[in-house]
Amino acid sequence: MHHTFLYKIRENGYFGFMDSRGEVVILPQYLEAGTFHNGFASVQLNGQWVPIDAMGRLLLKKFYRYIGPFEQGLARVQVVRQWGYLDQQGNEAILPFFEEADNFSEGLAAVKVDGRAGFINPEGQFVIQPAFSGTGPFQQGLAPACKDGKWGFVDKNGAYIIDPQWDMAQSFQGAVAVVSRGTQCGLIDRSGRERVAPQFSFVQDHAYGEFFDGMALSFRDGKYGFVNQQGEIAIEPMFDLAGDYGEGLALVEINGAYGYIDKSGKLAIMPKFEDAGVFSDGLAQVRVNGRWGYIDTEGKISIPPLFDQVTPFSNGLALVVVQGKWQYVDRFGGVVWRES
Repeated sequence: MHHTFLYKIRENGYFGFMDSRGEVVILPQYLEAGTFHNGFASVQLNGQWVPIDAMGRLLLKKFYRYIGPFEQGLARVQVVRQWGYLDQQGNEAILPFFEEADNFSEGLAAVKVDGRAGFINPEGQFVIQPAFSGTGPFQQGLAPACKDGKWGFVDKNGAYIIDPQWDMAQSFQGAVAVVSRGTQCGLIDRSGRERVAPQFSFVQDHAYGEFFDGMALSFRDGKYGFVNQQGEIAIEPMFDLAGDYGEGLALVEINGAYGYIDKSGKLAIMPKFEDAGVFSDGLAQVRVNGRWGYIDTEGKISIPPLFDQVTPFSNGLALVVVQGKWQYVDRFGGVVWRES
């Protein structure tokens, strides 16, 4: 399904949304706003959250403390303490009844009742009884689930396919899942075999164990490297700092300067930047002489460093900040919209 993507804008401290041409679609009138996902965003009114569609219509049946993204037509919402689910008309399709609730994935959502976790279908009925102390989302027919302090993986009947034996487990990402023993993490395959024995530690302040472009950051003895989605150590930990792969390149720090390596670990863009970010839409943000601009995948400056702050490109535009004012620029550095 192709959904209209709208970009968050700011005017006089209020937030609204524009389209990719820089036309204001939803006037800045909200004290806070989220980002668009699957055709909806959330905005704040009176300190509470309400979903809004791409036409700017509020799904205002009642207020929520929290609204998750719409996944498979339902969004998780929190009323006071309990969690339920909204449909795309703003009706409570599943009444707020759960202590915890996750997004729908593969037709099921992980929820908790009385401290026990199980899975419900879009009608709100338990398909897998709440018999676990913890669970995670289904991916390719398997979900992480915890019993008696150990994590394994269950199928959609709630039966263990991979026996509980780890201290933590995350959903499968392709052929592998991240598991941990104590503070050390590794990778298992779908047969439950440890492809990379637990040996890496958590990366601080990072979406832990997430694969981007087929690679995940790994950290050992103070150095950064990468594991791949085939379940191999692709690049031994040897960098002082590294960032996620995007478009075949990953940011690394060598002797205080930032450059990029390719997937074999070879330097593709020499370390010459003061700071840098992840490639997306063919461009990455870099800092030169204290200002931010963008380079292309050859390492050439594509948008000169003129900005105080920048964000990665997304759907063809990037949000940048100049003297405290927001601007959106296109891939050629043209200003599509600016805060007045």
